[in-house]
Amino acid sequence: MTAIARIRFALLLAVATAGANAATLEQTTIKAGDVEVPLSIAVPAGKGPFPPVLFIHAKRGVDENEQKHIAELADQGFLVVMPDWQAGRMIERWPSEHDPATEGDVEAAMVYLMKHPKACKMPVGIVGQSRGPYYAIRLAAKRGKDIAAIASYYGHMQNPNAPEPDQLFRVAPEIMQITTPMLLLIGEQDFELRRMSNGRAFYALWERGVPVELQGYPLARRAFDFRADQTPEEKVATRHARQRVKDWLQRWMKLDGNGRCP
Repeated sequence: MTAIARIRFALLLAVATAGANAATLEQTTIKAGDVEVPLSIAVPAGKGPFPPVLFIHAKRGVDENEQKHIAELADQGFLVVMPDWQAGRMIERWPSEHDPATEGDVEAAMVYLMKHPKACKMPVGIVGQSRGPYYAIRLAAKRGKDIAAIASYYGHMQNPNAPEPDQLFRVAPEIMQITTPMLLLIGEQDFELRRMSNGRAFYALWERGVPVELQGYPLARRAFDFRADQTPEEKVATRHARQRVKDWLQRWMKLDGNGRCP
C-alpha cells in the first residue's frame, strides 16, 4: 500500500468510526391530555440502557442550538428527551408569561423518558436553560423521588408570572421545598436580576442542607453557551460548563467511572 493509499484509508476509517460513535437524533410526539407534544430524542451510540436526562429548553424555543446541545449530552452517554413545550400549544417564541398547562406537557415527557426502552430504570437528571429550570424545580417539588439532579443554565428561580417585588426579593416557594441536588451556572455579565435570583436560590438551598453549587463565569454574558458572537472566554466557559454538568449528573445519578448506570 502506497503512502497516499494509507492516508486515504486512515481518513475513511476515521470518518466511519466517527459516524459509528455519534449520537442519533429522533423525533416523535406524545399525548399530554388533548395536546400533541413534539419530542426530540438523542440516543447515544452503542448498547443501552443509558442514564436518562430530561432537557427543558428556554422560552426562545427550539432550534439547531438546542438540538446540538442534546446531541452533546448524548455523546457524553446520556439518553436525552427534549419536549417542545411551545409547539404543541401553538405558543409563539419568547412568551413573557408562563403557561402552567405546559408543565403537564414537560411532566409527560419525563414519564416517557422513564419508560423508554433504552433508559436505565432510575431517577432522571434534568438539564434546563433559562425558563427550563423553573419547570425543573416545579417537577422536583412534585416528583422529587423521580429526579436525581438538576443542572441549571442561567435559570429562572422565580415564577415568571410573580409580581415585581417577588422577582426582586424572593425565590420561588419550590426552592424552599425541594431536596434535589442543583448545579447553578451563570455568566457574571448576565442580567442583574437573574444573577440575584440565582444567588438567593443558592443561599436558600445551601442553608437547608440541599447539595448545591453555584458556578459563575467571568466575562460571560447572557446565554454565553450558544451566542453567535461568542467571545474566546465564552467558548472556554461553554466547554467548562458542559464538563461540569456531566460531572454533576454522573455524581448524583450515581453512575460508574464509565458513565454507566449502577
